[in-house]
Amino acid sequence: MQLTGSQIVIECLKEQGVDTVFGYPGGAILNIYDELYRHQEEITHILTSHEQGAAHAADGYARATGKVGVCFATSGPGATNLVTGIATAYMDSVPLVAITCNVGNALLGKDSFQEIDIAGVAMPITKYSFLVKEVDSLADTLRRAFTIAQTGRPGPVLVDIAKNATSDEAEYHTEKPAEISRSSENIDDTVIDDAIKVLRKAKKPMIFVGGGAVIAGAGQELQEFVEKVDAPVTDTLMGKGAFPGDKEYYVGMLGMHGTKTANLSVSECDALVVIGSRFSDRVTGNTANFAKNATIIQIDVDEAEINKNIMVDMSIIGDIKVVLERMNSRMEQMYHKEWIDKVMARKDALPMTYDTTGLTGPYIIEKLDELTGEDTIICTEVGQHQMWAAQYYKYLKPRTLVTSGGLGTMGYGLGASMGAKMGCPDKKVINIAGDGCFRMNMNELATASRYNIPVVEIIFNNQVLGMVRQWQTLFYGKRYSHTVLNDKTDFVKVAEGLGVKAYRITSKDEAEDVLRKALSEEGPVVVECMIESDDKVFPMVAPGTNLEDCFDEKDLEKQKSGR
Repeated sequence: MQLTGSQIVIECLKEQGVDTVFGYPGGAILNIYDELYRHQEEITHILTSHEQGAAHAADGYARATGKVGVCFATSGPGATNLVTGIATAYMDSVPLVAITCNVGNALLGKDSFQEIDIAGVAMPITKYSFLVKEVDSLADTLRRAFTIAQTGRPGPVLVDIAKNATSDEAEYHTEKPAEISRSSENIDDTVIDDAIKVLRKAKKPMIFVGGGAVIAGAGQELQEFVEKVDAPVTDTLMGKGAFPGDKEYYVGMLGMHGTKTANLSVSECDALVVIGSRFSDRVTGNTANFAKNATIIQIDVDEAEINKNIMVDMSIIGDIKVVLERMNSRMEQMYHKEWIDKVMARKDALPMTYDTTGLTGPYIIEKLDELTGEDTIICTEVGQHQMWAAQYYKYLKPRTLVTSGGLGTMGYGLGASMGAKMGCPDKKVINIAGDGCFRMNMNELATASRYNIPVVEIIFNNQVLGMVRQWQTLFYGKRYSHTVLNDKTDFVKVAEGLGVKAYRITSKDEAEDVLRKALSEEGPVVVECMIESDDKVFPMVAPGTNLEDCFDEKDLEKQKSGR
Protein backbone atom coordinates (compact mmCIF):
# COMPACT_ATOMS: atom_id res chain seq x y z
CA MET A 1 0.00 0.00 0.00
CA GLN A 2 1.08 3.59 -0.63
CA LEU A 3 1.94 5.57 2.51
CA THR A 4 3.63 8.87 3.19
CA GLY A 5 7.02 8.81 4.85
CA SER A 6 5.49 10.01 8.11
CA GLN A 7 3.01 7.15 8.04
CA ILE A 8 5.87 4.74 7.33
CA VAL A 9 7.78 6.02 10.38
CA ILE A 10 4.82 5.39 12.68
CA GLU A 11 4.07 1.98 11.16
CA CYS A 12 7.71 0.92 11.54
CA LEU A 13 7.68 1.96 15.19
CA LYS A 14 4.54 -0.12 15.71
CA GLU A 15 6.23 -3.05 13.92
CA GLN A 16 9.10 -2.85 16.40
CA GLY A 17 6.77 -2.86 19.40
CA VAL A 18 7.52 0.73 20.38
CA ASP A 19 4.96 1.94 22.91
CA THR A 20 6.61 5.15 24.15
CA VAL A 21 8.53 7.94 22.44
CA PHE A 22 10.19 10.95 24.08
CA GLY A 23 10.68 14.10 22.08
CA TYR A 24 10.18 17.72 21.14
CA PRO A 25 8.58 18.90 17.86
CA GLY A 26 9.69 21.51 15.34
CA GLY A 27 9.19 22.48 11.75
CA ALA A 28 11.26 19.81 10.02
CA ILE A 29 9.68 16.93 11.95
CA LEU A 30 6.15 18.36 11.91
CA ASN A 31 4.81 15.83 9.39
CA ILE A 32 5.79 12.96 11.71
CA TYR A 33 4.20 14.65 14.71
CA ASP A 34 1.02 15.21 12.69
CA GLU A 35 0.88 11.49 11.96
CA LEU A 36 1.72 10.65 15.57
CA TYR A 37 -1.42 12.62 16.56
CA ARG A 38 -3.50 10.00 14.75
CA HIS A 39 -1.88 7.15 16.73
CA GLN A 40 -2.06 8.48 20.27
CA GLU A 41 -3.81 5.34 21.46
CA GLU A 42 -0.98 3.13 20.22
CA ILE A 43 2.15 5.17 20.93
CA THR A 44 2.52 7.39 23.99
CA HIS A 45 4.54 10.50 23.36
CA ILE A 46 6.17 12.34 26.28
CA LEU A 47 6.90 15.98 25.51
CA THR A 48 10.03 16.76 27.51
CA SER A 49 11.16 20.25 28.45
CA HIS A 50 14.36 19.98 26.41
CA GLU A 51 15.61 17.57 23.76
CA GLN A 52 18.43 16.42 26.02
CA GLY A 53 15.78 15.31 28.50
CA ALA A 54 14.15 13.28 25.71
CA ALA A 55 17.40 11.48 24.92
CA HIS A 56 18.04 10.72 28.60
CA ALA A 57 14.47 9.53 29.07
CA ALA A 58 14.75 7.17 26.09
CA ASP A 59 18.05 5.94 27.55
CA GLY A 60 16.51 5.34 31.00
CA TYR A 61 13.58 3.52 29.40
CA ALA A 62 16.01 1.25 27.55
CA ARG A 63 18.20 0.51 30.58
CA ALA A 64 15.26 -0.29 32.83
CA THR A 65 13.39 -2.48 30.31
CA GLY A 66 16.07 -3.91 28.04
CA LYS A 67 14.06 -2.68 25.05
CA VAL A 68 15.08 -0.04 22.51
CA GLY A 69 14.47 3.53 23.64
CA VAL A 70 13.22 6.02 21.05
CA CYS A 71 13.45 9.81 20.91
CA PHE A 72 12.41 12.44 18.37
CA ALA A 73 13.87 15.86 17.60
CA THR A 74 13.65 18.38 14.82
CA SER A 75 16.51 19.73 12.73
CA GLY A 76 19.34 22.05 13.74
CA PRO A 77 19.43 22.83 17.47
CA GLY A 78 16.76 20.23 18.17
CA ALA A 79 19.03 17.55 16.77
CA THR A 80 22.23 18.85 18.36
CA ASN A 81 20.50 19.00 21.75
CA LEU A 82 20.28 15.18 21.57
CA VAL A 83 24.05 14.77 21.23
CA THR A 84 24.92 14.53 24.94
CA GLY A 85 22.18 11.94 25.47
CA ILE A 86 23.28 9.91 22.45
CA ALA A 87 26.90 9.98 23.65
CA THR A 88 25.79 8.89 27.12
CA ALA A 89 24.00 5.89 25.61
CA TYR A 90 26.98 5.08 23.39
CA MET A 91 29.47 4.97 26.26
CA ASP A 92 27.26 2.61 28.27
CA SER A 93 26.06 0.38 25.37
CA VAL A 94 22.39 1.38 25.54
CA PRO A 95 20.08 0.42 22.63
CA LEU A 96 18.52 3.68 21.44
CA VAL A 97 17.11 4.96 18.14
CA ALA A 98 17.15 8.74 17.74
CA ILE A 99 14.95 9.96 14.89
CA THR A 100 15.57 13.49 13.67
CA CYS A 101 14.37 15.36 10.60
CA ASN A 102 16.29 17.75 8.41
CA VAL A 103 15.57 20.26 5.70
CA GLY A 104 14.36 18.95 2.35
CA ASN A 105 16.77 17.14 0.06
CA ALA A 106 16.96 20.12 -2.31
CA LEU A 107 18.11 22.36 0.57
CA LEU A 108 20.72 20.03 2.07
CA GLY A 109 24.25 21.45 2.05
CA LYS A 110 23.13 25.05 1.49
CA ASP A 111 23.26 26.31 5.08
CA SER A 112 19.49 26.39 5.09
CA PHE A 113 17.53 27.51 8.14
CA GLN A 114 18.08 25.06 11.00
CA GLU A 115 20.16 22.76 8.82
CA ILE A 116 22.92 20.72 10.46
CA ASP A 117 24.71 17.57 9.35
CA ILE A 118 23.56 15.68 12.43
CA ALA A 119 24.46 12.32 10.88
CA GLY A 120 28.04 13.55 10.58
CA VAL A 121 28.03 15.09 14.05
CA ALA A 122 26.74 11.88 15.63
CA MET A 123 28.93 9.46 13.68
CA PRO A 124 31.62 9.02 16.41
CA ILE A 125 29.00 8.49 19.15
CA THR A 126 26.66 6.03 17.43
CA LYS A 127 26.89 2.49 16.16
CA TYR A 128 25.56 3.86 12.87
CA SER A 129 24.18 7.16 11.55
CA PHE A 130 21.78 7.29 8.61
CA LEU A 131 20.64 10.18 6.41
CA VAL A 132 17.47 9.29 4.52
CA LYS A 133 17.01 11.57 1.52
CA GLU A 134 14.21 9.71 -0.28
CA VAL A 135 11.13 7.95 1.03
CA ASP A 136 11.81 4.71 -0.87
CA SER A 137 14.59 3.70 1.54
CA LEU A 138 12.89 4.89 4.74
CA ALA A 139 11.26 1.68 5.98
CA ASP A 140 14.33 -0.47 5.38
CA THR A 141 16.55 2.09 7.09
CA LEU A 142 14.38 2.26 10.20
CA ARG A 143 14.29 -1.53 10.43
CA ARG A 144 18.07 -1.68 10.08
CA ALA A 145 18.42 0.95 12.79
CA PHE A 146 16.50 -1.14 15.32
CA THR A 147 18.44 -4.27 14.38
CA ILE A 148 21.82 -2.54 14.70
CA ALA A 149 20.88 -0.96 18.03
CA GLN A 150 20.21 -4.39 19.54
CA THR A 151 22.74 -6.66 17.82
CA GLY A 152 25.92 -7.77 19.58
CA ARG A 153 27.05 -4.94 21.84
CA PRO A 154 24.00 -2.64 21.92
CA GLY A 155 24.21 1.07 21.27
CA PRO A 156 22.50 4.13 19.80
CA VAL A 157 21.63 4.61 16.14
CA LEU A 158 20.61 7.91 14.57
CA VAL A 159 18.20 8.20 11.64
CA ASP A 160 18.03 11.68 10.11
CA ILE A 161 15.21 12.10 7.59
CA ALA A 162 14.99 14.85 4.96
CA LYS A 163 11.62 16.59 5.22
CA ASN A 164 10.58 15.62 1.68
CA ALA A 165 10.97 11.96 2.67
CA THR A 166 8.31 12.46 5.37
CA SER A 167 5.73 13.85 2.92
CA ASP A 168 6.43 11.84 -0.26
CA GLU A 169 4.76 8.46 -0.73
CA ALA A 170 6.19 4.96 -1.19
CA GLU A 171 5.00 1.37 -1.19
CA TYR A 172 4.92 -0.10 2.31
CA HIS A 173 4.42 -3.66 3.49
CA THR A 174 4.38 -4.72 7.13
CA GLU A 175 7.30 -6.93 8.21
CA LYS A 176 8.04 -8.80 11.39
CA PRO A 177 10.99 -7.38 13.33
CA ALA A 178 14.29 -9.09 12.67
CA GLU A 179 15.10 -11.77 15.21
CA ILE A 180 18.02 -10.68 17.38
CA SER A 181 20.14 -13.73 18.08
CA ARG A 182 22.81 -14.01 20.75
CA SER A 183 26.33 -13.69 19.41
CA SER A 184 27.97 -17.13 19.65
CA GLU A 185 29.75 -17.69 16.35
CA ASN A 186 33.14 -16.58 17.72
CA ILE A 187 33.02 -18.53 20.99
CA ASP A 188 36.06 -20.81 21.09
CA ASP A 189 35.42 -23.91 23.20
CA THR A 190 39.16 -24.63 23.30
CA VAL A 191 39.74 -21.31 25.06
CA ILE A 192 36.86 -22.09 27.44
CA ASP A 193 38.57 -25.36 28.35
CA ASP A 194 41.89 -23.56 28.84
CA ALA A 195 40.20 -21.00 31.10
CA ILE A 196 38.69 -23.75 33.20
CA LYS A 197 42.14 -25.33 33.57
CA VAL A 198 43.43 -22.01 34.92
CA LEU A 199 40.59 -21.87 37.44
CA ARG A 200 41.26 -25.46 38.54
CA LYS A 201 44.86 -24.55 39.39
CA ALA A 202 44.01 -21.21 41.01
CA LYS A 203 44.30 -20.80 44.77
CA LYS A 204 42.96 -17.24 44.90
CA PRO A 205 40.41 -16.67 42.10
CA MET A 206 38.29 -13.51 41.80
CA ILE A 207 35.34 -12.72 39.56
CA PHE A 208 34.94 -9.17 38.26
CA VAL A 209 31.55 -8.25 36.78
CA GLY A 210 30.77 -5.33 34.44
CA GLY A 211 27.75 -3.91 32.69
CA GLY A 212 27.95 -6.49 29.92
CA ALA A 213 26.57 -9.11 32.30
CA VAL A 214 23.51 -6.92 32.94
CA ILE A 215 22.98 -6.25 29.23
CA ALA A 216 23.23 -9.98 28.43
CA GLY A 217 20.68 -10.92 31.10
CA ALA A 218 23.20 -13.39 32.48
CA GLY A 219 22.35 -13.10 36.18
CA GLN A 220 21.32 -16.70 36.72
CA GLU A 221 24.30 -18.09 34.82
CA LEU A 222 26.62 -15.73 36.69
CA GLN A 223 25.39 -16.91 40.10
CA GLU A 224 25.90 -20.54 39.08
CA PHE A 225 29.39 -19.72 37.79
CA VAL A 226 30.35 -17.94 41.03
CA GLU A 227 29.16 -20.84 43.15
CA LYS A 228 30.99 -23.40 41.01
CA VAL A 229 34.26 -21.48 41.03
CA ASP A 230 33.81 -20.66 44.73
CA ALA A 231 35.28 -17.18 44.36
CA PRO A 232 34.62 -13.69 45.70
CA VAL A 233 32.81 -11.25 43.40
CA THR A 234 33.40 -7.57 42.74
CA ASP A 235 31.72 -5.33 40.18
CA THR A 236 31.80 -2.02 38.35
CA LEU A 237 29.26 0.76 38.66
CA MET A 238 27.58 -0.53 35.49
CA GLY A 239 27.63 -4.13 36.72
CA LYS A 240 25.50 -3.47 39.81
CA GLY A 241 22.73 -6.01 40.28
CA ALA A 242 24.13 -8.61 37.91
CA PHE A 243 25.24 -10.43 41.06
CA PRO A 244 23.10 -9.74 44.15
CA GLY A 245 24.70 -7.26 46.53
CA ASP A 246 23.56 -9.16 49.62
CA LYS A 247 25.26 -12.45 48.77
CA GLU A 248 28.15 -13.69 50.91
CA TYR A 249 30.53 -13.87 47.95
CA TYR A 250 30.03 -10.17 47.16
CA VAL A 251 32.78 -7.80 48.35
CA GLY A 252 31.62 -4.51 46.82
CA MET A 253 32.63 -2.32 43.92
CA LEU A 254 36.15 -2.20 42.45
CA GLY A 255 38.19 0.88 41.61
CA MET A 256 38.59 4.53 42.52
CA HIS A 257 35.73 4.48 45.03
CA GLY A 258 35.54 0.73 45.46
CA THR A 259 35.84 -1.08 48.76
CA LYS A 260 39.23 -1.76 50.28
CA THR A 261 38.33 -5.46 50.27
CA ALA A 262 37.68 -5.51 46.52
CA ASN A 263 40.77 -3.47 45.65
CA LEU A 264 43.16 -5.41 47.88
CA SER A 265 41.75 -8.80 46.87
CA VAL A 266 41.97 -8.14 43.13
CA SER A 267 45.56 -6.98 43.67
CA GLU A 268 46.32 -10.26 45.47
CA CYS A 269 44.34 -12.81 43.43
CA ASP A 270 46.05 -15.33 41.14
CA ALA A 271 43.19 -15.68 38.61
CA LEU A 272 40.76 -12.93 37.60
CA VAL A 273 37.71 -13.64 35.43
CA VAL A 274 36.48 -10.38 33.91
CA ILE A 275 32.90 -10.59 32.69
CA GLY A 276 31.60 -7.78 30.49
CA SER A 277 33.88 -4.97 31.65
CA ARG A 278 35.95 -2.64 29.48
CA PHE A 279 38.60 -1.90 32.16
CA SER A 280 37.74 1.78 32.61
CA ASP A 281 40.48 3.91 34.09
CA ARG A 282 38.20 4.51 37.11
CA VAL A 283 38.36 0.77 37.77
CA THR A 284 41.98 -0.17 37.08
CA GLY A 285 44.05 2.54 38.71
CA ASN A 286 47.62 2.21 37.48
CA THR A 287 47.20 -0.18 34.55
CA ALA A 288 50.80 -1.40 34.80
CA ASN A 289 50.05 -2.97 38.18
CA PHE A 290 46.42 -3.96 37.78
CA ALA A 291 45.88 -7.53 39.05
CA LYS A 292 49.63 -8.03 38.59
CA ASN A 293 49.62 -11.44 40.31
CA ALA A 294 46.74 -12.87 38.27
CA THR A 295 46.11 -14.74 35.08
CA ILE A 296 43.41 -12.53 33.52
CA ILE A 297 40.55 -14.11 31.57
CA GLN A 298 38.28 -11.63 29.77
CA ILE A 299 34.78 -12.52 28.53
CA ASP A 300 33.14 -9.93 26.26
CA VAL A 301 30.82 -9.75 23.28
CA ASP A 302 32.93 -7.00 21.68
CA GLU A 303 36.33 -8.11 20.38
CA ALA A 304 37.46 -4.48 20.27
CA GLU A 305 37.56 -4.44 24.08
CA ILE A 306 40.16 -7.20 24.28
CA ASN A 307 43.62 -5.87 25.16
CA LYS A 308 42.43 -2.28 24.70
CA ASN A 309 43.14 -1.02 28.21
CA ILE A 310 44.59 -4.08 29.96
CA MET A 311 46.57 -6.88 28.35
CA VAL A 312 44.88 -10.17 29.21
CA ASP A 313 46.12 -13.74 29.17
CA MET A 314 43.11 -15.22 27.41
CA SER A 315 39.82 -13.97 26.00
CA ILE A 316 36.46 -15.51 25.16
CA ILE A 317 34.46 -13.55 22.59
CA GLY A 318 30.70 -13.93 22.57
CA ASP A 319 27.43 -13.30 24.34
CA ILE A 320 28.11 -13.54 28.07
CA LYS A 321 25.02 -15.59 28.86
CA VAL A 322 26.00 -18.19 26.24
CA VAL A 323 29.65 -18.24 27.33
CA LEU A 324 28.75 -18.76 30.98
CA GLU A 325 26.26 -21.50 30.08
CA ARG A 326 29.03 -23.37 28.26
CA MET A 327 31.54 -22.85 31.05
CA ASN A 328 29.06 -23.99 33.70
CA SER A 329 28.27 -27.15 31.74
CA ARG A 330 31.99 -28.04 31.56
CA MET A 331 33.05 -27.18 35.12
CA GLU A 332 33.01 -29.34 38.19
CA GLN A 333 32.56 -27.85 41.66
CA MET A 334 35.69 -26.09 42.89
CA TYR A 335 36.62 -25.21 46.47
CA HIS A 336 38.66 -22.27 47.73
CA LYS A 337 37.75 -22.16 51.42
CA GLU A 338 41.03 -20.73 52.65
CA TRP A 339 40.89 -17.86 50.15
CA ILE A 340 37.18 -17.18 50.73
CA ASP A 341 37.75 -17.10 54.50
CA LYS A 342 40.63 -14.65 54.09
CA VAL A 343 38.62 -12.30 51.85
CA MET A 344 35.55 -12.44 54.09
CA ALA A 345 37.69 -11.70 57.15
CA ARG A 346 39.10 -8.72 55.26
CA LYS A 347 35.54 -7.64 54.43
CA ASP A 348 34.61 -7.72 58.13
CA ALA A 349 37.78 -5.90 59.16
CA LEU A 350 37.56 -3.16 56.48
CA PRO A 351 33.93 -2.02 56.29
CA MET A 352 32.95 1.24 54.64
CA THR A 353 32.32 3.89 57.26
CA TYR A 354 30.99 7.43 57.39
CA ASP A 355 30.31 10.11 60.01
CA THR A 356 27.12 9.07 61.78
CA THR A 357 26.74 12.20 63.92
CA GLY A 358 24.81 14.24 61.35
CA LEU A 359 22.78 14.03 58.16
CA THR A 360 24.87 12.62 55.32
CA GLY A 361 24.42 11.17 51.86
CA PRO A 362 25.35 7.62 52.95
CA TYR A 363 22.79 7.80 55.78
CA ILE A 364 20.01 8.76 53.33
CA ILE A 365 21.05 5.99 50.90
CA GLU A 366 21.05 3.37 53.66
CA LYS A 367 17.65 4.58 54.81
CA LEU A 368 16.31 4.30 51.24
CA ASP A 369 17.71 0.77 51.05
CA GLU A 370 15.87 -0.06 54.26
CA LEU A 371 12.55 1.48 53.11
CA THR A 372 12.38 0.17 49.52
CA GLY A 373 12.03 -3.26 47.90
CA GLU A 374 14.32 -5.20 45.62
CA ASP A 375 12.43 -4.11 42.48
CA THR A 376 13.03 -0.42 43.16
CA ILE A 377 14.91 1.34 40.36
CA ILE A 378 17.57 3.77 41.54
CA CYS A 379 18.66 6.39 39.02
CA THR A 380 21.46 8.86 39.67
CA GLU A 381 23.11 11.94 38.34
CA VAL A 382 26.93 12.06 38.50
CA GLY A 383 29.20 12.88 41.40
CA GLN A 384 29.50 12.09 45.10
CA HIS A 385 25.84 11.12 45.42
CA GLN A 386 26.31 8.63 42.55
CA MET A 387 29.18 6.92 44.36
CA TRP A 388 27.27 6.83 47.66
CA ALA A 389 24.33 5.26 45.81
CA ALA A 390 26.72 2.61 44.45
CA GLN A 391 28.35 1.98 47.82
CA TYR A 392 25.47 1.98 50.29
CA TYR A 393 22.43 0.66 48.39
CA LYS A 394 22.25 -3.11 47.87
CA TYR A 395 21.26 -3.91 44.28
CA LEU A 396 19.74 -7.38 44.23
CA LYS A 397 18.55 -7.51 40.62
CA PRO A 398 19.90 -6.33 37.27
CA ARG A 399 18.51 -3.17 35.67
CA THR A 400 17.78 -1.61 39.06
CA LEU A 401 20.61 0.95 38.85
CA VAL A 402 20.28 3.45 36.00
CA THR A 403 23.29 5.76 35.88
CA SER A 404 25.72 7.39 33.46
CA GLY A 405 28.98 5.51 33.86
CA GLY A 406 31.20 6.06 30.85
CA LEU A 407 30.38 9.67 29.96
CA GLY A 408 29.56 10.81 33.50
CA THR A 409 26.72 13.07 32.39
CA MET A 410 25.51 15.62 34.92
CA GLY A 411 21.79 16.25 34.36
CA TYR A 412 21.17 12.68 33.20
CA GLY A 413 19.18 11.18 36.04
CA LEU A 414 15.90 13.11 36.14
CA GLY A 415 15.12 12.45 32.47
CA ALA A 416 16.33 8.86 32.82
CA SER A 417 14.11 8.30 35.85
CA MET A 418 11.04 9.41 33.92
CA GLY A 419 11.96 7.04 31.10
CA ALA A 420 12.49 4.20 33.57
CA LYS A 421 9.12 4.87 35.18
CA MET A 422 7.34 4.95 31.80
CA GLY A 423 8.96 1.62 30.92
CA CYS A 424 8.34 0.04 34.34
CA PRO A 425 5.16 1.68 35.68
CA ASP A 426 4.73 -0.89 38.48
CA LYS A 427 8.16 -0.19 39.99
CA LYS A 428 9.16 2.57 42.38
CA VAL A 429 11.69 4.87 40.69
CA ILE A 430 13.99 7.18 42.65
CA ASN A 431 16.54 9.61 41.24
CA ILE A 432 19.49 10.58 43.45
CA ALA A 433 20.93 13.99 42.54
CA GLY A 434 23.41 16.55 43.75
CA ASP A 435 22.49 20.23 43.72
CA GLY A 436 24.93 20.88 40.87
CA CYS A 437 23.40 18.16 38.69
CA PHE A 438 19.85 19.16 39.58
CA ARG A 439 20.48 22.64 38.21
CA MET A 440 21.46 21.18 34.83
CA ASN A 441 18.05 19.79 33.87
CA MET A 442 15.65 20.66 36.70
CA ASN A 443 13.24 21.94 34.04
CA GLU A 444 12.26 18.30 33.49
CA LEU A 445 10.29 18.50 36.75
CA ALA A 446 7.74 20.32 34.58
CA THR A 447 7.56 17.20 32.40
CA ALA A 448 7.07 14.93 35.40
CA SER A 449 4.37 17.28 36.66
CA ARG A 450 2.59 17.57 33.30
CA TYR A 451 2.23 13.80 32.94
CA ASN A 452 2.09 13.08 36.68
CA ILE A 453 5.04 10.69 36.41
CA PRO A 454 5.57 9.55 40.03
CA VAL A 455 9.34 9.70 40.36
CA VAL A 456 11.02 10.59 43.65
CA GLU A 457 13.80 13.16 43.21
CA ILE A 458 16.28 13.14 46.12
CA ILE A 459 18.64 16.15 46.07
CA PHE A 460 21.77 16.12 48.21
CA ASN A 461 22.30 19.85 48.65
CA ASN A 462 25.80 20.61 49.92
CA GLN A 463 25.90 23.94 48.05
CA VAL A 464 29.07 22.95 46.21
CA LEU A 465 30.15 20.77 43.29
CA GLY A 466 30.96 18.02 45.75
CA MET A 467 33.17 15.64 43.79
CA VAL A 468 35.18 18.41 42.18
CA ARG A 469 35.56 20.06 45.59
CA GLN A 470 36.79 16.75 47.00
CA TRP A 471 39.55 16.68 44.39
CA GLN A 472 40.35 20.33 45.06
CA THR A 473 40.66 19.53 48.77
CA LEU A 474 42.86 16.46 48.31
CA PHE A 475 44.97 17.37 45.29
CA TYR A 476 44.69 21.13 44.64
CA GLY A 477 45.57 22.69 47.98
CA LYS A 478 41.97 23.60 48.83
CA ARG A 479 41.79 26.15 46.03
CA TYR A 480 38.03 26.06 45.45
CA SER A 481 37.93 27.60 42.02
CA HIS A 482 34.30 28.06 40.94
CA THR A 483 32.87 25.08 42.78
CA VAL A 484 30.84 26.91 45.44
CA LEU A 485 27.10 27.06 44.62
CA ASN A 486 25.97 28.83 47.79
CA ASP A 487 23.32 31.18 46.40
CA LYS A 488 19.68 32.12 46.91
CA THR A 489 18.04 29.31 44.90
CA ASP A 490 15.34 27.54 46.90
CA PHE A 491 14.86 24.08 45.40
CA VAL A 492 11.64 23.44 47.32
CA LYS A 493 10.09 26.59 45.86
CA VAL A 494 11.45 25.75 42.41
CA ALA A 495 9.83 22.31 42.58
CA GLU A 496 6.53 23.71 43.83
CA GLY A 497 6.63 26.35 41.10
CA LEU A 498 6.93 23.57 38.53
CA GLY A 499 3.93 21.77 40.01
CA VAL A 500 5.77 19.18 42.12
CA LYS A 501 5.32 18.49 45.82
CA ALA A 502 8.52 19.06 47.78
CA TYR A 503 10.01 18.40 51.22
CA ARG A 504 13.24 19.41 52.93
CA ILE A 505 15.30 17.30 55.36
CA THR A 506 17.74 19.16 57.62
CA SER A 507 18.52 16.51 60.26
CA LYS A 508 18.71 12.76 60.74
CA ASP A 509 15.64 12.88 62.99
CA GLU A 510 13.48 14.08 60.09
CA ALA A 511 14.81 11.68 57.46
CA GLU A 512 12.76 8.51 57.84
CA ASP A 513 9.40 10.26 58.24
CA VAL A 514 9.94 12.51 55.21
CA LEU A 515 11.27 9.67 53.05
CA ARG A 516 8.25 7.53 53.93
CA LYS A 517 5.92 10.37 52.91
CA ALA A 518 7.79 10.93 49.66
CA LEU A 519 7.79 7.23 48.76
CA SER A 520 4.02 7.07 49.34
CA GLU A 521 3.18 9.98 47.01
CA GLU A 522 1.25 9.14 43.86
CA GLY A 523 2.82 11.91 41.82
CA PRO A 524 6.32 13.35 41.38
CA VAL A 525 8.00 14.58 44.54
CA VAL A 526 11.26 16.31 45.46
CA VAL A 527 13.16 15.77 48.71
CA GLU A 528 15.98 18.21 49.39
CA CYS A 529 18.53 16.88 51.90
CA MET A 530 20.85 19.47 53.44
CA ILE A 531 24.31 17.95 53.92
CA GLU A 532 27.77 19.31 54.73
CA SER A 533 29.91 20.86 51.99
CA ASP A 534 33.02 18.86 52.88
CA ASP A 535 31.54 15.36 53.14
CA LYS A 536 33.65 13.07 50.99
CA VAL A 537 33.44 9.73 49.20
CA PHE A 538 35.76 7.13 50.72
CA PRO A 539 37.55 4.83 50.14
CA MET A 540 39.46 6.43 47.30
CA VAL A 541 42.31 5.53 44.95
CA ALA A 542 44.20 8.61 43.78
CA PRO A 543 44.44 8.93 39.98
CA GLY A 544 47.30 6.92 38.51
CA THR A 545 48.08 4.99 41.69
CA ASN A 546 47.63 1.29 42.44
CA LEU A 547 44.39 -0.22 43.69
CA GLU A 548 46.10 -1.45 46.84
CA ASP A 549 46.93 2.19 47.65
CA CYS A 550 43.26 2.90 48.42
CA PHE A 551 42.76 5.14 51.43
CA ASP A 552 40.02 6.54 53.63
CA GLU A 553 39.69 9.37 56.12
CA LYS A 554 41.42 7.42 58.90
CA ASP A 555 44.40 6.80 56.63
CA LEU A 556 44.65 10.52 55.87
CA GLU A 557 44.56 11.32 59.59
CA LYS A 558 47.37 8.81 60.25
CA GLN A 559 49.39 10.31 57.40
CA LYS A 560 49.01 13.82 58.82
CA SER A 561 50.05 12.69 62.30
CA GLY A 562 53.07 10.86 60.90
CA ARG A 563 51.98 7.42 62.10
